[in-house]
Amino acid sequence: MKKLAKIIGSLALAFTLSCGAAVAEDVTMGFIYVGAKDDYGYNQAHAEGKEGVAKMPGVKTVEEAQVPETNDVQETMRNMIDQDGAVVVFPTSFGYFDPHILKVAKKYPKVQFLHCGGLYDAAKHPANVGSYFGYIDEAQYIAGIVAAHTSKTGKLGFIAAKPIPQVLRNINSFTLGARSVKPTVTVQVIFTGDWAMPVKEAEAATSLIDQGVDVLTCHVDSPKVIVQTAEKRGIYVCGYHANQASIAPKGYLTGAEWNWSAVYGQYAKAIKEGKTLENGGIPHLVRGGLKEGFVKVSAYGPAVSDAAKKDADAALAKFMDGSMVIYKGEIKDNTGKVVIPAGTELKQQDPVLEKMDYLVEGVIGSTK
Repeated sequence: MKKLAKIIGSLALAFTLSCGAAVAEDVTMGFIYVGAKDDYGYNQAHAEGKEGVAKMPGVKTVEEAQVPETNDVQETMRNMIDQDGAVVVFPTSFGYFDPHILKVAKKYPKVQFLHCGGLYDAAKHPANVGSYFGYIDEAQYIAGIVAAHTSKTGKLGFIAAKPIPQVLRNINSFTLGARSVKPTVTVQVIFTGDWAMPVKEAEAATSLIDQGVDVLTCHVDSPKVIVQTAEKRGIYVCGYHANQASIAPKGYLTGAEWNWSAVYGQYAKAIKEGKTLENGGIPHLVRGGLKEGFVKVSAYGPAVSDAAKKDADAALAKFMDGSMVIYKGEIKDNTGKVVIPAGTELKQQDPVLEKMDYLVEGVIGSTK
């Protein structure tokens, strides 16, 4: 386990690619989204990343939006490869990985398949499959600090899709950030059951507000409905995936944003230099946080106090210099069980965190 942690911890540095390799004329990169490109959320963040890398010389991009997590995505991948000449595809949604990416990757061994959020397993997965993700929970931790400073009730709300490790990590980091400022703060979580359920998301937001929550945040594909509901009801909100400040000019505090253009640009550079997953030039696992530029914190909104900015900026500085450890024991889950013992520190790259199955103390809700 320690060896694996060390390997993952070096991936961001390993992804700073060396010079001198043969450079390809053009690289065609394919991007697939499960929702709309203008969803103010997950898909928009990836589409913005695609637009960023498309500006690089020698890079061509193709994309398709609103592709369901079914056999349809297999057809989309095949078309991008056979018709558009894609040498690397980024099927970005969680449910694309198994079985869809794994099936198609076996049929196209010379094409690179890079999935957002999965954890590559060399014992099970094809050599031309890789995984990339960012430690966006670092930005969530900072958002939690701002939320706690701003809340008058001490009741925060989190609307989430599914209790998978990446989602639980965001909920927990947001909560730990908030409770670092006010230890009595609570975060009530509602799971909607899927990534894009605007009706349920609106109902969840309304329910939480009616129960006294005065700051909302979320982990769903499109935060748009949640952000708009918060603004309409006159409470505060922290965004996710992309910047939603334009649709909540009064209540938007800050948010956790992706910076995928930086990641996609590194992949493009690697492939142009003849590097692949198979020859070891591209790591199978790529991770990075605020320090590596994979994620960023939204600009502060007008309601954020100077005290909140000071504490949030201090936490950001620690993330940037590598001294911040979110998961430092003793930490209990919300049933009272110790999940990280005193004296134990789990750094961001520790693979244990990618298997998280609990909610920390202070969270009201259940993973069941």
